[in-house]
Amino acid sequence: MEKWINTSYQRLTELEKIMLLSAAFSIVLLLIRIIVTGEWLFAFLPWNMLLAYIPYWITRWLTFHPDRMEKKRLFIPALILWILFVPNSFYIITDLFHFNETADAPRWFDLTLLFSFAWNGILPGVVSVYKMESIVVDGLRLHNRIYFLLPIMWLIALGIYIGRYLRYNSWDIITDPFSLIGDITWMVIHPLRHGYAWGMIACFGVFMTIIYISIRRLSAAIR
Repeated sequence: MEKWINTSYQRLTELEKIMLLSAAFSIVLLLIRIIVTGEWLFAFLPWNMLLAYIPYWITRWLTFHPDRMEKKRLFIPALILWILFVPNSFYIITDLFHFNETADAPRWFDLTLLFSFAWNGILPGVVSVYKMESIVVDGLRLHNRIYFLLPIMWLIALGIYIGRYLRYNSWDIITDPFSLIGDITWMVIHPLRHGYAWGMIACFGVFMTIIYISIRRLSAAIR
């Protein structure tokens, strides 16, 4: 078992090792809070972080299996699955809404805890979008990456809204597709009645696009 763990760790990239360390830090903070306060208020955060990593694992698998990308019958299902789950990577930002729900821990500690989990959703999300962007742009020979980025960020923002406020999950497209599609259709048909929803979607879409482009440009500038 120890040998397998060591081998698996050695196969990780430097970025993945940093991501693992960051995720471990968040888990340790949560455990400390649970032990000290005896409160399980934020016990849902590891699950949200796990969901946030699914899109990254999908693009990682595609990157290490380039032959799958050349076969549409294999790549298209992977792309659809990625689109369904990628909002989870950025949805975890909205867990900051839970800040200040309790006074059992110092506010600075809860802020660090929640923000660290949010970061551990944003980081794999940004990397995953970059990987899928490269795959799709190269595959379709798009002249500008923005043709992929803007629609994806809009879909991610939409996914965040229906997850946070309509309380749907990624798998509801299979378990409850009619309700999900019906609610989205109603929003599209009556946009003025859903000004709050479209306002949030637009704001988050722009904000996440700025985050993504900033991190990508920052990475290029550092190199």
